[in-house]
Amino acid sequence: MTRPLPNRENLDVSNGDMERTRLANERTYLAWWRTGIAGVASGFAVGRVVPAVVQGTSWPYVAVGAALTAAGLFAFVYGTVRYRDLDAALREGREPARRDSALLVLAAIGVAAGVVSLVLVLVAP
Repeated sequence: MTRPLPNRENLDVSNGDMERTRLANERTYLAWWRTGIAGVASGFAVGRVVPAVVQGTSWPYVAVGAALTAAGLFAFVYGTVRYRDLDAALREGREPARRDSALLVLAAIGVAAGVVSLVLVLVAP
């Protein structure tokens, strides 16, 4: 069960609720950046390095690399938008906007890249 976001009425500033929430938001933002860096780095490795090493058809690796890179870039953008929205919501004492569709897009990219990677692992000589 998730706790509701503290608002100005129920936020006890004297015991550090606001600061803890802001720091948690910052840690989450940094986690989105780590995810983005991992996506871009693995996308480069799969899309550029693997085709140079593997003999045969390279377009599937390039496609998976592009999908991973796109997911990494998406994580950078989503993390920044989410961080700013939650920070503004904390200042204004309101609930932040939900962006479930953005997370579904990111999950779809990840699942598609994973399925293609699985096929490549099982089929590649």
